[in-house]
Amino acid sequence: MDLTTARRTLAAAGGLAFGAALLAAPAHAAPSPAAPSRTAPRFGWELKPTGVEARFRGLAAVDRNVAWAAGSGGNVLRTVDGGRTWRKVAPPDAAGLEFRDVEAFDADRAVVLAIGEGDASRVYRTVDGGRTWTLGFRNDDPRAFYDCMTFFDRRNGLAMSDPVDGRFRILATSDGGASWRVLPSAGMPPALEGEAGFAASGQCLVAHGSRNVWMATGGGKASRVFHSRDRGRTWTVAETPLPSSASSGVFAVAFRDARHGIAVGGDYRPGQPSPTAAAVTRDGGRTWRAASRPPAEYRSGLTWPAYSGPAALAVGPTGSDYTLDGGRTWRRFDTGGFDTVDCARDGACWASGEKGRIARLGR
Repeated sequence: MDLTTARRTLAAAGGLAFGAALLAAPAHAAPSPAAPSRTAPRFGWELKPTGVEARFRGLAAVDRNVAWAAGSGGNVLRTVDGGRTWRKVAPPDAAGLEFRDVEAFDADRAVVLAIGEGDASRVYRTVDGGRTWTLGFRNDDPRAFYDCMTFFDRRNGLAMSDPVDGRFRILATSDGGASWRVLPSAGMPPALEGEAGFAASGQCLVAHGSRNVWMATGGGKASRVFHSRDRGRTWTVAETPLPSSASSGVFAVAFRDARHGIAVGGDYRPGQPSPTAAAVTRDGGRTWRAASRPPAEYRSGLTWPAYSGPAALAVGPTGSDYTLDGGRTWRRFDTGGFDTVDCARDGACWASGEKGRIARLGR
């Protein structure tokens, strides 16, 4: 979809700030520090009170009215009225689970991932708006720890675990999350010592199109991004310029198409510098280049919708940033803390984080 078509589609659908503001900004133009008012879109987060104190690191934006959030303490929320009201819709046996990812297809169908060692890692599925849930997967391997999941379409999806026997483990579903199977590991490159995924935003595993999927890591001697062109059966891997340590690496990736991608991360510890918090690729993840002006601090969440052209959003505990040039330069527009961000097809963008904070982007 080109920018002209996107503008018309979003206007007809009543698209929110990401469509109306970012797409209205000059294409491929980065805001000038000397004259931000001439180029910077005017938008900001509008908080939608949830009445819940959980930390919501999992988020799925369906449209401007419907969104799902998954968080700590076994909390799963859903709104169908643009955030005016939220309903607790968690599985009944989920008390105490740490939900870190949710993939939603509409107001009724969603899949949530709980993280943790052993059987704390689980995947649940609902087809009736959270009134009932089925347990699609319960981890029975104490060595596995699942971090993120993604879907290619309503039926086919993947979930990733930290390395088991020296390689990242991949789960696959072909029935919308009702059942899962472990994929063979022969096509997975060996993990580095200490390498793992970060379950910080549900975006360490992302898909684009019907077959491409990317996986982000850190913790080892290098931060890396893995890429599969066959739905997780075989993988290649590339190093990124982002720092890597036990507390740093790539936390989220987003791809506008099969070639153009952005990675964000840094060091999640409060007060720690993250001078290289973003990188870009133009070749599907084979090579990565550091952003020339990255976000000033660690960022955990990222969204880059195909319809937005070169415009993308990143969020973290210390603020939110936007780019108008495909991730090369970033500018902060909000100082409130969020962990993850997601944009729907109608242009509505949502963010969520600690203390029950959920917001929708508005002008």
